[in-house]
Amino acid sequence: MNVISPTRRHLVVIGNGMAGMRTVEELLKRAPLTYDITVFGAEPHPNYDRIALSSVLAGEKSLDQIVINSREWYAENGIRLIAGDPAVAIDRVARTVTSVSGLVVAYDRLLIATGSKPLAPPIPGLGMPGTCAFRDIADVETMLAAARKGGKRAVVIGGGLLGLEAAWGLKRQGMSVALVHLMPTLMERQLDATAGTLLQRDLDRRGIAFFTNGQTEEITGDGQATGVRLADGREIPADLVVIAIGIRPNIDLARAAGLEVNRGIVVDDAMRTDDHAIFSIGECVEHRGNTFGLVAPIWEQAKAAAARLAGDDEARFVPPPISTRLKITGIDVFSAGALAAADPADEEITFQDAARGVYRKLVLRDGKVAGVVMYGDVADGGWYFQLLREATEVAPMRDTLILGRAVVTASLGAAAPDPTAAMAALPDSAEICGCNGVCKGTITNAIAALKLTTLDAVRTHTKASASCGSCTGQVEGLLALSLGEGYAKPAGEKPMCKCTSHGHDHVRREILAQSLKTIPEVMHRLDWTRPEGCASCRPALNYYLLCAWPGEYEDDAQSRFVNERMHANIQKDGTYSVVPRMWGGLTNPRELRAIADVVDKYQIPEVKVTGGQRIDLFGVKREQLPDVWRDLNAAGMVSGHAYGKALRTVKTCVGSTWCRFGTQDSTGMGVKLEQMTWGSWHPHKVKLAVSGCPRNCAEATIKDFGVVAVDSGWELHVGGNGGIHVRVTDLLCKVTTEEEVLEYCGAFLQLYREEARYLERTAPWVERVGLAHIQAKVVDDAENRRALHARFLHAQQFAQVDPWAERAGGTDAQAFATLVPAE
Repeated sequence: MNVISPTRRHLVVIGNGMAGMRTVEELLKRAPLTYDITVFGAEPHPNYDRIALSSVLAGEKSLDQIVINSREWYAENGIRLIAGDPAVAIDRVARTVTSVSGLVVAYDRLLIATGSKPLAPPIPGLGMPGTCAFRDIADVETMLAAARKGGKRAVVIGGGLLGLEAAWGLKRQGMSVALVHLMPTLMERQLDATAGTLLQRDLDRRGIAFFTNGQTEEITGDGQATGVRLADGREIPADLVVIAIGIRPNIDLARAAGLEVNRGIVVDDAMRTDDHAIFSIGECVEHRGNTFGLVAPIWEQAKAAAARLAGDDEARFVPPPISTRLKITGIDVFSAGALAAADPADEEITFQDAARGVYRKLVLRDGKVAGVVMYGDVADGGWYFQLLREATEVAPMRDTLILGRAVVTASLGAAAPDPTAAMAALPDSAEICGCNGVCKGTITNAIAALKLTTLDAVRTHTKASASCGSCTGQVEGLLALSLGEGYAKPAGEKPMCKCTSHGHDHVRREILAQSLKTIPEVMHRLDWTRPEGCASCRPALNYYLLCAWPGEYEDDAQSRFVNERMHANIQKDGTYSVVPRMWGGLTNPRELRAIADVVDKYQIPEVKVTGGQRIDLFGVKREQLPDVWRDLNAAGMVSGHAYGKALRTVKTCVGSTWCRFGTQDSTGMGVKLEQMTWGSWHPHKVKLAVSGCPRNCAEATIKDFGVVAVDSGWELHVGGNGGIHVRVTDLLCKVTTEEEVLEYCGAFLQLYREEARYLERTAPWVERVGLAHIQAKVVDDAENRRALHARFLHAQQFAQVDPWAERAGGTDAQAFATLVPAE
C-alpha cells in the first residue's frame, strides 16, 4: 500500500506514458525522497514502450515484453498508479486533479504529459467499424483481431513512420496491404525524394502496394468499412482501414484548465507552463514554437523537468539535433538535419549504388555537415550524426566524406580504424541508443558499476538496445571494450530470425530427421515463438522444404519475395523487366523476331542486352506480363528466371566452333549445362559460365560454377562472385569428358542446395565450409557424387516447369490485374 508521507511534497503526473515516466525516473535518480508521486494513466496498463508497438503488431513481441515499468516498479518506488482512470479536470486554485471516476488528488507540483492524438481528417466513413488509428495497444489489438477474424485486405492511410510500421505489421499478419499517401514519396519529412523512392521500391518488392499522390475521398461501407475511394475514382477494397497520417498535441485538459496553449501546451526552457506549479513535457508541449514527436528531444525535456522539480534552478531544455532511423525487414534508413540545400551556398554530395540498394546524401553548410540522408547501408550514420552535432569542420575530408569513415581515415593518412579503437574513441556523450536516449558513458558506467556482462543485463539496466535493436552491435562493442577478454558473445549458431532460437543448419537437419513437410509443421514442432513466422524465416523454410521434399512439398508462393511471385523483376517506377532464356547465349531469327514483335505490340520502352548474354525488356506493365509471356512462349522461349534465387544464366564464348584459340566446344557445353540446370531453385542466385580456352572470355572464374576448356579436357571452378566484392573461383578439379562436367556440376549444385543457408551465395558458402570439404564430397567420393547428381536430376523433374507458360494460361490471374476506377 502506498502511504502518503506528511513531510514530502506531492507530485501528480497526468499521463503514464514514456515521457511522464521518464521524468519520474530521472527525478528518482536526483531526489528520491522529495515527492510522494501519484500517476494517472488513461490506459489500464503500466508504462510500455510505444516505439515497440510495431513489434507487437508484427507478432515479434507481446505486450508484457514491451512494458518498461512493471506494476512492481511503481510499488517498489512508492508511486501510486491510477491506471485506466484518466484525469478529466485540473483545479489550479485548489491545486487538485479529478479523474473520470470522481477521484480527487491534491498536488504541490503537477506534470502534464498527455501526449498526442492521432490526426483525424474529415473523411466520410472515418470512425465506422473496421477503421482505427495506430497509436496505442488498443489500436494494435483491434488490428490483430481483424487479421485473426479472417480479414484479408488492409488499407493504411499515411506513408510516414507510423504508416509504414502499421503496413508492415499487417503484412506480417498475413493481410494484403495497400498504403495510400498524399505526397509523391514516402517519409518526405525524414527522407529526400531519392531515398523515399528506394524505400517504396523495396517495400513494394515485399508485397505492399502503394498509391502515392493519393487523396482519400471516402472510406466506403454501410456500417462496416469495405474500402477506400480515392479522389481520382479508384477504389481499394479493404476489411480494415488504418489512419496513420500524423499526430497533434493533446491539449484539451490544459486548455480547459486555462493554461496558455497554442499548437501545444506552451512551456519555457524549464518545461514550466504559465502556471509555475505546473510542468509539461512530451508530445503535448510547444517550446519556442516547436512541437515534438521523436524521443530524443523528449528525453532531454524529461531531464530538464526532473532537474527543476529536484531543485536545480539552472536546468533548461535545449532541443538536440534529431536523427531518424527506421528498420523494416532489413531495410535501413537514417536521416538527420537538412534533407536538401537551403540556398545556393549549401553543397549537396550524393553517392548511389543501385545494385546494392545503397544511397547517401550529405548537405554541407559553411564547411560543416548540416544534413545526412542514408539508405541501405547506414553503418556510418552515427559518425555523420556526431559530425553534425559537434559542428565539425569537414573541409579537410571533403573529397572522401561521402564514402564513409574508413575511407576518410585512410585518405587522411591514418590506419583504417579497427572497431574496438573506433568505439574507444567515441566520447562518453556519444548517443548509442536513439530510441531511449542512452549515451556511451551511461552504458560503460553501468557495465562497470553493476558488473554487467550480457546484452540482456545492459538492456535491463540502461534500456540501450531494448526497443528497435538497431544499436545492438554498438552495445555489444561497448561490452567487449569494457570487459575485454571477459566478454563472451553468446555462443552457438545465430538464430534464423526473432521467431526462433534455432539456426538455419539446425532447422534443415530437423526437417529431415523429423520428416517435417509443411511450414506450419516446422514452426509447431520446432517451437516457433510466432506461429505465422516472418518475412525472414518463411522464404527460407519454403526453400528448405522444396529442397528436402521435391515432388511432395507444394511451393508456397506467399512465402516468396515479390519478384519470384510475379516472375519478373520490379523496377523503380513500378513496371517490370522480362528476360527470356537464351540457351548458352544462343538465339535465332525466330526468337529475335518474336522479341521485336512483343516490343512493338506492347510499346515496351527499352530493350537491353545483359551481361549474361540475354535480352532484357524494360518497362512492361504488370497487367501486360501474361500476354508478353504468351507471345514469347509461342516462339519457344521460356522464363530466364532473372528474378529468382535460381539458375540465372550460363554464359559462354564461341569456343572451338569459331575461335582459332578455342580448345573445346564451350557453347555446346554451356547449352547442355543450362538445359540440365534451368528452373533449379537455390539458396541464392546461381550463375554458370563456360570458356573455350584459358583466355577465359566467358569470365568463368568469377561464376558460381565455372568451366574452362583446356587441351586435355575441362577445368572446373567453384565459388566465384562478381559485383562489389569480387571473389575468384577455387579450382575444384579437372575432368576429361562432357558427361563428367555435367555430373560434377549437378553434384556441386546439389551439395550447395542441401548445405548452404538461405540467401548465402556460393562464394561465402565455399569460404565457410572450405574447399576441402566440397572436394571430399564431390571429387574424392565418387559414390556420393553420383548420389548428389541423382538427387539434383530428381528435383529437376519437378522444377523444370515454365512459370510463364502457367501464368499465360491463367494461373494466378488475379496477381496481374490492376485496379480500375469505379463506375
